[in-house]
Amino acid sequence: MDITITITDTQNKCLEYVANSVTEWGENALTARAEIAQKEILDKLITHCNENNITIATGVDAQITQAYDLGVVKTAVQRASEALDRSAED
Repeated sequence: MDITITITDTQNKCLEYVANSVTEWGENALTARAEIAQKEILDKLITHCNENNITIATGVDAQITQAYDLGVVKTAVQRASEALDRSAED
């Protein structure tokens, strides 16, 4: 997936101060955060499958999909929407 991010000239200058390559720094930040989220998702999936005697899918890509399909995890947008719905009910 290609992601395009627009920053100001000033923001670029600030990032050039701390990074040899602004693009490389951005790619590294996204990749590192995705790896953290992947571990969190897989931990939740393994726990859920073990507690419910569900066979875990084979391969990381399939396991991430399985976690969403089983409702073990939801996107941040879904969670925020549900939180808004709950607060509106209160």
